[in-house]
Amino acid sequence: MEHMVGADSGSKFARATEYEFRHLRLPRTTSRRAARQLLSEHAEYGRWELARLRRYPDGSRKIVLRRKILRVQRAV
Repeated sequence: MEHMVGADSGSKFARATEYEFRHLRLPRTTSRRAARQLLSEHAEYGRWELARLRRYPDGSRKIVLRRKILRVQRAV
C-alpha cells in the first residue's frame, strides 16, 4: 500500500489530505458481476473508493482503490 498527499480545495486554509492506496489486478476470467461485488465489498466494509480502473486489451483489469487516512489530533 502506498501513501499519497493531495490538497483539498474549497477552503482558504485547505489542509492536505492523505490517502492510502490499494492496487488490485483481476484476470480476464473475472466476470463483471464478480468484479462489481468485490468492489462493493471493499467500499462498504473497508471504506475504499475507486480511484482508477483500467481494462487491458487482454481483458484483465487493474484497479486502484483509495481511502482517506484519518489522523486523530490530541485534545489539549
